[in-house]
Amino acid sequence: MTDLTALAGATIVFDLDGTLVDSAPDLIGTLNVILAQEGIAALPFDEARPFIGHGARRLLERGFAAQGHPAPAERMPDLFARFIAHYNEHSADETRPYPGVVRCLTELKAAGARLAVCTNKLTDLSLPILEKLDLIDFFDAVIGADLAPAPKPDARHLTHTIAVAGGRIDRAIMVGDASTDAGAARAAKVPLVLVSFGYTEVPAAELGPDVLLHHFDELKNACVTLLTACPAQDVRL
Repeated sequence: MTDLTALAGATIVFDLDGTLVDSAPDLIGTLNVILAQEGIAALPFDEARPFIGHGARRLLERGFAAQGHPAPAERMPDLFARFIAHYNEHSADETRPYPGVVRCLTELKAAGARLAVCTNKLTDLSLPILEKLDLIDFFDAVIGADLAPAPKPDARHLTHTIAVAGGRIDRAIMVGDASTDAGAARAAKVPLVLVSFGYTEVPAAELGPDVLLHHFDELKNACVTLLTACPAQDVRL
């Protein structure tokens, strides 16, 4: 049995979309609603999925461009407002935690870890999803891009999240799925776990994670390994 004492007082920081929850159906569904309102054909799910993770504006920009209709900059505020209004009403219609998430969070919390969410999604959009999916009580901090000094991949988003959660940078781990998470973790010099099933145009394995996670059942042991590794040791698994 794994010794979990290393988790006590550690801070495990999670990305949201593509890491904790599979939110692609609701995000892409909302994108396609906006496209339809503009008389543009829907974007296929698999084509749109990698566009997630950089915020709603970027999703809109990429979605319109992919359909051959780049949205003029002056129209983006209106498109963004309509996207947010629709998404707010439908953000948890089909969004669900990935398999093993609830059990993993329960075990990490029971072992004394602080848990936090560091997401480029706006905070006011993130909180309702966590509440509707009964995940909110696990977290000591939820910091969207709007509450951070700068969004991921800027290190300050991650370091600010750790501080708000009451943690220490030298006892923290970042768990994500994409280049924004990898960039923030590396810039902050925080160990990096990436999931293999998230939303990313560059495969997670090519982003150089310390641990590549295929199921949340593996995360507890991975965190213990990273937290107990000698700084000079290569901890990549």
